[in-house]
Amino acid sequence: MKKERKLAANNKKARHEYFIDDVYEAGIVLTGTEIKSVRRGKVNIRDSYAKIENGEAYIIGMHISPYEQGNIFNVDPLRQRKLLLHKKEIRKLEEAQQQQGQTLIPLQMYINEDGLAKIEIAVARGKKLYDKRADIAKKDADRRMQQARRK
Repeated sequence: MKKERKLAANNKKARHEYFIDDVYEAGIVLTGTEIKSVRRGKVNIRDSYAKIENGEAYIIGMHISPYEQGNIFNVDPLRQRKLLLHKKEIRKLEEAQQQQGQTLIPLQMYINEDGLAKIEIAVARGKKLYDKRADIAKKDADRRMQQARRK
């Protein structure tokens, strides 16, 4: 049985720019006005990344637009937000972050069936230009084969 979830933000560029090794689901600490903006889909995770500091995980560069009726309760849209992960997962992510050429990037943010904001964090390696071209060529070839089968 697949869980019901409402997608708030998707990082389409991530799968094009990086090889995805591992994916982790994390909770995220938000204020009241931020969660209201997330539920409306006013989130941008395209230029954000995660990092581990002092045994805690944080997401940096994620933009959550201020809530219109939030007035004085709105916070900085680009503030650093804490991710909620188990210690074991944080240690694995920290080891991955230490390795050369690996980074932690968000893939998507969503609201799960319980109404909680979750974010998918991936351990990723950057692609070179020729890797990107090879992926595009493979997708194009697959598309042509599908069209040929339909005829």
